[in-house]
Amino acid sequence: MAYDIRSFIGYNNYKINKKGSDNMEKISTKGRSFVDEYGRERIFSGLNVCDKYHFGTGKTDYAYSPEDFPFDRFVELGFNIIRLGFTWSVIEPQPRVYNNKFLSSVERFLNKCSEKGIYVFLDMHQDLYSFYCYGDGAPRWATLTDKYVPFKPKFVWAEPYFYGRACHRAFDNFWDNKTVNGIGLQDYFADAWKHIAERFKDHSALFGFDILNEPFPGSAGMKMSKKVVGQVAYVTLKDKRIKKTKLIRDALGKEKPRALDQYNEEIMKALIPEKVEEIYRFDTQRYMPFLNKTASAIREATDNGIIFIENCYFSNIGIPCSNSPITVKGKIEPQQCFAPHAYDIMVDTPAYKYANNSRVGFLFNQHRKTQERLDIPVLVGEWGGNAEGTEWFPHVEYLLNLFDGYKWSNTYWCYVDGLFDKQLMSVLSRPYPKAVTGFIDYHKYDKEAKTFTLRFTQDKQFDVPCVIYSPFECKSVETDGKYEIKPLGCAYEVYITTGKGKHTVKLSF
Repeated sequence: MAYDIRSFIGYNNYKINKKGSDNMEKISTKGRSFVDEYGRERIFSGLNVCDKYHFGTGKTDYAYSPEDFPFDRFVELGFNIIRLGFTWSVIEPQPRVYNNKFLSSVERFLNKCSEKGIYVFLDMHQDLYSFYCYGDGAPRWATLTDKYVPFKPKFVWAEPYFYGRACHRAFDNFWDNKTVNGIGLQDYFADAWKHIAERFKDHSALFGFDILNEPFPGSAGMKMSKKVVGQVAYVTLKDKRIKKTKLIRDALGKEKPRALDQYNEEIMKALIPEKVEEIYRFDTQRYMPFLNKTASAIREATDNGIIFIENCYFSNIGIPCSNSPITVKGKIEPQQCFAPHAYDIMVDTPAYKYANNSRVGFLFNQHRKTQERLDIPVLVGEWGGNAEGTEWFPHVEYLLNLFDGYKWSNTYWCYVDGLFDKQLMSVLSRPYPKAVTGFIDYHKYDKEAKTFTLRFTQDKQFDVPCVIYSPFECKSVETDGKYEIKPLGCAYEVYITTGKGKHTVKLSF
């Protein structure tokens, strides 16, 4: 049934966060879905906002202050969640000395998010373990490299992950919980998270806790790297599906990255074994006990907030993830989600425009298997990339369509000044269901047909509507319920009221 778009049904004062900015709806998990306190299934779309750079400066203010960040534009583009990253080094510059001035600046940021109806999950970020290892993350006092001295990467930032002994030893000592002043490194880390959780436990914008960005297995990573290189060489030489003449011709041609086009999903399956012993042992014997320890510390401070499980660094390239659900006091934590990362091998290079859909699709299909095993919701913590021009935009659209098909939420990497004025926003800002009265069976944005379709099952009567975001003006709305369209800056939100049963909504633009 189609209604005239000027039809209104009395939600003139309604907002998604109906109770107001000081009391946003609490988000929890149910099966593989995020749900709000009304029982609506929720989808979250957002960005990473990450401050990696205060670890060595002595500064106490967050890089993106409430005065600097364009919150209104963020909301107008349809985003409703932020992965807010900072480092252990800025939180605990000295053992047991917490940087509360910095946390106050984080609090001011969260206050503004709450005012605008934006959820936030907190990310303890790291790359290469710490700034001493030419990355970011741990403070210098917690970076134990023993006899090894870090080297500065020459070509790509991640080099020390593959053959940096100082970086590896720092991770090994962390996973071994080596002591500083008689206290284990992981115990310091867990207590830092407890301090943060205590500070923000009652904040209305708090969505959850992303315990550690892309955990790396340490010296096992060097063995893993050698295995990967060896397997790539073996498959390249032996697999008849790889055309060697074409590979050489493309590698010597003007568009050299085209040589990697042959490494599609089918070849990736040949490259990645079903089980890698080093990663299995890391996930099960080191990483999960660490997550359980840190989650338990957080839960000593609060029951609020969803705990995030990330995959280890090597699962970003398709190595199967062997994480199990987080447990606290011997019981499965009821509020947890899986936050995988994955990038095409062209990321962080000018050749990102050659990113391969099939190749990255394989990585996220691997993560899908992990979700099915864990039986928890997914919020993709990092994905995307950047390049000049617009040739890579179809790759971004492919991934967004993939996430929609899986009913996954996501935060794109990452926000930088001026991002909202870039053409990329024409891809990232797209129709999606923010809140659905019941559970989503299917939703899809068809760019070519200029339509958005939502199918959902409603098992009770709701006092609040289904809410769909659209950056485009609707020419028509087809629904068996009643609806209202309200402006959101230069964008729109469509509120739909239906009864029990199965429903289909179709927006045309």
